[in-house]
Formats: sequence, structure tokens, C-alpha cells
Amino acid sequence: MSMRYFVALAGMASLSACGEQAYDPRGVGHDETLLSVSATGEAETRPDVAKFEAGVNNWAPSARAASEANAADIREIVTALRSAGVAERDIQTRAVGVQRIDYGDRKGQYQASNIVSVTVRDVDRAGQAVTAVTEAGANIVSGPDLRMSDPEKAANSAYGAAYRAARARAEAYADAAGLKISRVLSIRDAGGAQGNRYLPGAVPVAPPPPPIATQARGGGWPAPEEAAGTGGSMIMTGQTTSAVAVQVDFALTPE
Repeated sequence: MSMRYFVALAGMASLSACGEQAYDPRGVGHDETLLSVSATGEAETRPDVAKFEAGVNNWAPSARAASEANAADIREIVTALRSAGVAERDIQTRAVGVQRIDYGDRKGQYQASNIVSVTVRDVDRAGQAVTAVTEAGANIVSGPDLRMSDPEKAANSAYGAAYRAARARAEAYADAAGLKISRVLSIRDAGGAQGNRYLPGAVPVAPPPPPIATQARGGGWPAPEEAAGTGGSMIMTGQTTSAVAVQVDFALTPE
């Protein structure tokens, strides 16, 4: 093949390629402009479930005596929880231990402990449950951990808000550039947080918002009907914030 003929063939191939639309893995057409937008959304929800831990420590000259006293006391605590309306399935042993004390005023004695995790599915009765265990002799109480019985519903509300924010921002870009949104190319879930719970994203496009602690809105003490457990320990449920992020790719075309 002569050099002149080879150059002619190359020129024809180049002209043929110019008439074909190049493939773009992002899905953008030759007459479209790609716009990537990141946005966040939030939703506030009142927790309706409370979790806390309750237990008892006992001391005695022997391990057996300490364990027997501890078993009797934890039975009193469990009975009090049942009387407060907590189902047996919502009472779970978290830690049991017996140890010799080798220091302090109780040196030479034995310490027995038993701690249970308690789930109160009516958050307004959580205060009564806490009061019940303390009156039954619990000397270990921690919590509460306030949660939603349907956390996904709250998270989905936040994701909907995030997408609407991304769409509004894209429309602002398009108007400024004399373009319009043609279609949505992709939506990527960047995750977020719901109170102290991490919400994993599908793609780590951006770091999730920091956890937002459960807090009471409006300040001051709540009215009696706003405090969980009226008639028992006061627990202020407040609102838990779900904060999430999304990244959306839009295709823009001329007006």
C-alpha cells in the first residue's frame, strides 16, 4: 500500500467518526451540559421508644452470698418493670459478674452485679419505668437512649428534602446559564446521621453530617403532657434530627 493511499483512508475514517456521537459513560448527550449538585436535607421526629439500663450491685463476705442477694434484688427489679407495663421480651440481661474486692473499705468482700437492658415502647411511660426500678432497689441506672420505632420513615423524609434542595439548586444554575433541566442522570445516596446513629450511604460522595444530639426544642421545662413519664422520673423526648446528603447529576439543554 502506498503512503498516499494510506493517508487517504485515514482521512476518510476521520470524517466518518466526526459524524458519530461519542459515547459518554455519564449518559450526557452531545447537546447537553452535565451539572452535578450536592445537597443536604433534614427531618425532625419525636422519638417514641426509650431504652435504658438498670441493675444492682451487692456486696457480701462470700461470692455465694453476694450472688444470692444479687439474684433476689434483680428479680425485684424485673417484677417492678413488668408491673410498669414492660414486656418480658423487652428486658434483656446485659452483664452479670462476681469479683473479689482487694482494695478500699470492702477489701476481702465479694461484689456481684447484674444489669438488664430495658426497652419501653411507649416513650411517655419511660419515666415511670425508671422510677419503678429505682424504687425496687436498682443502684445502677443509665440512659435513656431515645429512638424512633420506624427510623427509616424519618430518614426517607430527610432524603426527600435533600433531593428537593438539589433540584432547586440545579434550577438556579440552569436559569443563570440560560438553560433548563432536561433529565436526571443519577442520584447518589451519601448517607448521614439520625441522632447518634450513622446512616450509611451507597457511595461515599461526601462525608455525612455530624451526629446531632437529641434535644428538646423551645427551651425551658416542658408542660406535663410534653414530658415522658409524668408521675415518675422526668424524661424530655425533644426531637431527633435526621440529616442526610445526596448528589444528583442533571442534564441541561438550551432553553
